[in-house]
Amino acid sequence: MTDLPHTDNQIQYVTNFHDLVSTPFSGIINAICWTRNLTGDFSEIVKKVELSGNITVVEQEDLYELQLSEQGHFAREIILNDFKLLQAHGASPVLNVIKNYDRDETYPFFPTDVYSFHVDRSPVPTDTFLCTYYGDSSEILSNSEGKQKILIPEIREELKKLYHGTEEGFETFLSEHFFDLHYQAEPNAHLISLGIGHLWRLAVDHPESQVPPCLHRAPTEKSGQYRLLMIC
Repeated sequence: MTDLPHTDNQIQYVTNFHDLVSTPFSGIINAICWTRNLTGDFSEIVKKVELSGNITVVEQEDLYELQLSEQGHFAREIILNDFKLLQAHGASPVLNVIKNYDRDETYPFFPTDVYSFHVDRSPVPTDTFLCTYYGDSSEILSNSEGKQKILIPEIREELKKLYHGTEEGFETFLSEHFFDLHYQAEPNAHLISLGIGHLWRLAVDHPESQVPPCLHRAPTEKSGQYRLLMIC
């Protein structure tokens, strides 16, 4: 269990699941954190899951089948309860063991993989939930400290070189290729680690949203540990 993330005025902290899902986003608050001090050995689950490739999806049935120590059992019960809570809320949680994500090298000047600060977008109202139980944790960035990459002149000029349509269609091109979802941290920006064990709800860009979407990214795997992450 790590310390709580640095206090930031875009974050609302709560102490239970009900408040996590029912507290409205407002003003600049676009991240809500259920702070938790979890017990159990989550690393044991990572070690005992049969891995397949860089990202392994762990089904609930797979968790039940693991032969675990008492501390591993405690960790499993916490994860299964998170599944239950999120599914009852109408979400579709996925548990992953992650070695690393694929890197996007299509356009070296503009990677669109999850290591880049980005926002999630949906045509319908929804939120992003995530919890890192083990390994390096995700990061978020204050909207005031991030700049949409398509608005950075030198990047915009490079993007125009890729586009061969009419001027009126350029913005549609940027959206269709997800370029408009990505942001660059300002110099000396304060990056906020989401920590280990906390369950987060992040604002998504959708038509009914009353707040800016939350800028977030996957961490660069520095520790050498596989991540155990629930996300939906």
